[in-house]
Amino acid sequence: MPPIKLPEAFEARMKNFLGNNEFPEFVKAIEKDPRVSIRVNPAKNYKNQNSQNPVPWNRDGYYLEDRPSFTLDPLFHAGCYYVQESSSMFIQHILESVQVPRKGVFLDLAAAPGGKSTLLSSYLRGEGFLVANEVIKARANVLKENSIKWGLGNILVTQNDPEHFRDLEGFFDLVLVDAPCSGEGMFRKDPEARNEWSEEHVNLCAARQERIMDQAGALTKAGGYLIYSTCTFNEKENEDIVRFVCSEYAYEPVRIPLEPDWGIKETTIETEDGNFYGYRFYPHLVEGEGFFVTVFKRPNDALVHEPKKSKDFKHPFIKAVGKQESQKLIENLGLEKESSFYNLQDSFFWINSKYQQHFEYLTRYLNIKYFGVELGKYNKQQFIPNHEFAISILPKTGFETFDLDLKQSLQFLRKDDFEIEGLPEGWILVTYHKTPLGWIKNLGNRINNYYPKEWRIRMQDHSKSL
Repeated sequence: MPPIKLPEAFEARMKNFLGNNEFPEFVKAIEKDPRVSIRVNPAKNYKNQNSQNPVPWNRDGYYLEDRPSFTLDPLFHAGCYYVQESSSMFIQHILESVQVPRKGVFLDLAAAPGGKSTLLSSYLRGEGFLVANEVIKARANVLKENSIKWGLGNILVTQNDPEHFRDLEGFFDLVLVDAPCSGEGMFRKDPEARNEWSEEHVNLCAARQERIMDQAGALTKAGGYLIYSTCTFNEKENEDIVRFVCSEYAYEPVRIPLEPDWGIKETTIETEDGNFYGYRFYPHLVEGEGFFVTVFKRPNDALVHEPKKSKDFKHPFIKAVGKQESQKLIENLGLEKESSFYNLQDSFFWINSKYQQHFEYLTRYLNIKYFGVELGKYNKQQFIPNHEFAISILPKTGFETFDLDLKQSLQFLRKDDFEIEGLPEGWILVTYHKTPLGWIKNLGNRINNYYPKEWRIRMQDHSKSL
């Protein structure tokens, strides 16, 4: 099948942008197969087999020689790695270069499907807290699933329009906006995107980005950072948005160090407040797809919005768990003392007490999809553990474990019935390569498989896995 032709208007603009000598190299690159890359989860027990092909700007990122069947790899379902385009992993280099405090509260404003949110979650470790937001319901559900699989428990998943954050101006230490865009940088990965491209769509995207950034620009606190990115090449959605932000808000430029052999192009963006910097990724110069990113710093004299303390937490659906019941959960499940618990629809949720105050304050304003780690519920004094608890990094003391082989793991992930000889009765945490996959319950005469029905894999073909 012949490649889908590039739109004429796009081609003319890129020729003007890159020059007649460089443009043919760009075209040649986007007709090649894209390079597959993954970013591993440092908090999970994963022995990476691809350490000889690192992504240069991210210590957890690796290129693969070909695209395996991720669906048939149990460790993918266990949240041991995320399949992420390598250019967007540059966010990690930004965080480390400017040394964003790990004890902060971060916001990923347009977060689905969750690649950058899981990256931010890993950066924060057990110190900070992330709000991962997505306005579209179906995409918010995907974001929730990927946040659960990543398993660190430091994410609050919300479903809100950017305007709903209006009362949280100056609240966040870092705001990331990976804006919905015209997708020119995906022309190699998704050739059909070429057919959908038009100048009208570019203008529509730029208008939407201005609306998002008009709100996002106010959310960063004094001394905090605002990161804006797209997967497109045109200036309307990139440099012009930087100029728009500078016309609306006081921000300072941030320059990120680059290694010359990375192939990333730094651009200087002239604004009324001086020069700002953008970073462009072209597929003929980097091992990755098209990407643009820029960083702003909020002046130290800007607004700082601290969460107000309240004696009693009140929410229509989420209830705080009392001290006695909290202590029972800590002892029964072997959790750390720095644990706060909430009840939602009879199920218990865990968050780290370090960010309890921020969490409770945020629930006043936002539509909550998921938070922390859902542990499970009590049924007649017996604790019924949830899948979310199983694949989190929280300890699971008091539960038997059993390591499955590949065949058994795929049976479990398909939610098939299977038999294992010699298992003790009761709840058992099943693992693959010692990494938790979920729960089974041995009733003596049968084994119940508690893998979530909506997550089960349907692929039967045993093609090559990672």
